[in-house]
Amino acid sequence: MPSIEDLIASFVERWPVIWAFDTGRYLIAATLMVTILAVGRRTGLALRRIQDRAVTAADRRREILASLRSATVFSLMGFGVHQAATRGCFTIYTDFQIAGPAYALAMLPAVIVAQDAYFYWTHRLMHHRLLFKRFHLLHHRSISPTPWAAYAFAVPEAVVQGAFLPLMLCFVPLHAVTIFAWMAVQIVRNVMGHAGVEVHPKGMARSRWFGWNNTTTHHDMHHQTGRHNFGFYFTWWDRLMGTEDPRYAALAGRPVAQLPDGRQCHATER
Repeated sequence: MPSIEDLIASFVERWPVIWAFDTGRYLIAATLMVTILAVGRRTGLALRRIQDRAVTAADRRREILASLRSATVFSLMGFGVHQAATRGCFTIYTDFQIAGPAYALAMLPAVIVAQDAYFYWTHRLMHHRLLFKRFHLLHHRSISPTPWAAYAFAVPEAVVQGAFLPLMLCFVPLHAVTIFAWMAVQIVRNVMGHAGVEVHPKGMARSRWFGWNNTTTHHDMHHQTGRHNFGFYFTWWDRLMGTEDPRYAALAGRPVAQLPDGRQCHATER
């Protein structure tokens, strides 16, 4: 059992690095997406804006501040994961003595699929009327989300989102590079989902081969009503459980796909 002094010394040494990584990946990904969208306004990308509702400076400020707070929560949980791995509670390895490169490569899609399932079910749970205000209302204040909303969570939701990695490590060992790659994929998909402009190819939602992939419109429609489209990476849980918006395929990839009744998301499941 480490002493309090050792724990404090480790925190002072390790936590700032973890915080810088978690905060940096959010800022880099969101800034890059905002830049792409700004440049794209001069091209046809501007015609693929999903909503016509204006986003205010106050909206962006709320999203950024909440996201920076969530990154701090993630970094604190990441320090806990580091301590647990150091003491043998989890296995995070940096060489290939435990498992070869093929395992590390195969685990990347496995982690993504597992996170998608975790996200879908915890996301639906947080829409329950007993949990919504405490866990998820802050995120849904972004009715017309921007890339800055990627981590705009209340603290309880940030804890739920951050709990996925330690839970995954309870079942399987992961290479550090696999974890790094998954985190990169996760934040890129996150800012794409909140872009407010359809950045995926036209027709993807109706594609036989690629329709399982979530588009920006898919998640944007969720922000508009909160009644459908709970998945993160993929559409298959929504389709399996009957929670995909029936208008999604018709609206995906078309400009100004704001739902005609203009409902705001304070709806919760019963």
